[in-house]
Amino acid sequence: MDLTRRRLLSTAGAGAATLGLYAAGFSSGTAWAAPRFAADPFSLGVASGDPLPDGVVLWTRLAPDPLAVDGLGGMPQQSVTVEWEIARDEAFSDVVQRGETSAVPELAHSVHVEVSGLEPRHDYFYRFRAGSDISPVGRTRTAPDPQEADAAAGLSFAFASCQCWYEGFYTAYRHMAAEDLDFVVHLGDYLYEYGVGPTGGVRGISLDASFQRETYTLSEYRNRHALTRMDTDLQAAHLAFPWVLTWDDHEVENNWAGDIAQLDSDGFPDSDVDEFRARKAAAFQAYYEHLPLRLPQKPEGAEVAMYRRLRFGRLMELHVLDTRMYRDDQACGGGTESGCDAERSDPSRTILGDTQERWLLDGAAATDASWNVLANQTLIAQVDQDPDPDVVLSGLDMWDGYTAARDRLLTGLYESGANNPVVLTGDIHRSVVADLKLDFADESSPVVATEFAGTSISSGGDGAAMDDKGYDWMAAGVNPHLKWHNSQRGYTVVRLTHEELRADYRVVPYVTSTGAGVQTAAGGSNRARSAVSSGSSSRARRTRA
Repeated sequence: MDLTRRRLLSTAGAGAATLGLYAAGFSSGTAWAAPRFAADPFSLGVASGDPLPDGVVLWTRLAPDPLAVDGLGGMPQQSVTVEWEIARDEAFSDVVQRGETSAVPELAHSVHVEVSGLEPRHDYFYRFRAGSDISPVGRTRTAPDPQEADAAAGLSFAFASCQCWYEGFYTAYRHMAAEDLDFVVHLGDYLYEYGVGPTGGVRGISLDASFQRETYTLSEYRNRHALTRMDTDLQAAHLAFPWVLTWDDHEVENNWAGDIAQLDSDGFPDSDVDEFRARKAAAFQAYYEHLPLRLPQKPEGAEVAMYRRLRFGRLMELHVLDTRMYRDDQACGGGTESGCDAERSDPSRTILGDTQERWLLDGAAATDASWNVLANQTLIAQVDQDPDPDVVLSGLDMWDGYTAARDRLLTGLYESGANNPVVLTGDIHRSVVADLKLDFADESSPVVATEFAGTSISSGGDGAAMDDKGYDWMAAGVNPHLKWHNSQRGYTVVRLTHEELRADYRVVPYVTSTGAGVQTAAGGSNRARSAVSSGSSSRARRTRA
């Protein structure tokens, strides 16, 4: 069943709806019996996420005044009943489920409804109602049945990351919304915590002074999310597909690692763990309140289990990683450094944490899906960022700062015979295709996986096909395992069957003004080494398109 794209795009900013299932345990006083809102309560849109074969989670947040300084979105300290329904058709003539839930002030009047009992690999339409206000209609799609082995039934999705609101427009999302996709994967930096200039950067929008400083409190994180979610192009992409999300650093603070902050409020290294955990708790709560996440991803203070696994028929096992919560601090003070080999190669250092690392390797080895796809935040491939043959310049916030952990990952995938590993990566504001090898210094070393790193949606402003850093990375003989590079903005579309996984890089020529078109800069593919349905093990063999 096809969604009417014209209607979907035209309603992206017209209003939206939210719902919530998990208000239990909150005491928010009396309910608002007959709510009447001063403005559209669905100003932040609607969304769905984490598709399963029999269901999805549906999201919205009531916010008639989304940028209210107190972070409450113009809502009172009362709970509000939100009705929801999900149907097989956009006109809602065939409703399959409906219900109601409470939007409570303790969760910024956000709602997360986990719908089950749906059919696998099927399109559904959903909407919400609060008082007399009705949201626009979103479309979602359930995952294939876990045992579906239909060789003709492929899978299509896009992945994206890094959407700095004040550095560029989200034009790429408008183009993404017009694609034919099953879902979207977001790899982190959904927002940026830095202060926004008084005119909103390239947006040219006047903002309250509270936006001009870095975010620290719950109300500030809520309003930064709300500012991000008000973008109609982003709303269009959420309306069109279910999303699978994980975070990187800027959802809290640049380059945070576990309970270690990069900077405190005075701009100096922060040694107060309790203070940073309070900041993390605020950031985590606001993140949950504004995105279509399931109950296991609801934080408890500064603790949350963000990593998880989603199955898409027998085609793909999607391992959603968290490379922030459990990592050791960056080596040598972080940044890009040379002469740091002893510390960054320390075998005790971890980027995933022992539990997540074991969970990943065990799950990848055990699955019978054709492809193991890792939704990863920072670049795994080794990158010497200096073309001088006598200098090795490493980015220590990436896996280059955790080389023993990288060795354990790639060796574990290789020795277990994990089916066709592929890595999707964000963070670096550029597109890179890389062979992930057991030994990057040995050109004859086996290739374990292909890494498709995607560029930013807007972070970094207007890009170019190749920038100075790209020339350094791709200089002859410096990083021979890097196969392709581009520094424009955009997103990546992945299409896969049991035999092949293909990534096509969509780019826009500019983001500092609106109206950019989209083109495909390049594409690359993997072909499965052997048919998984035969029961034999498989490792990826990469081919170039």
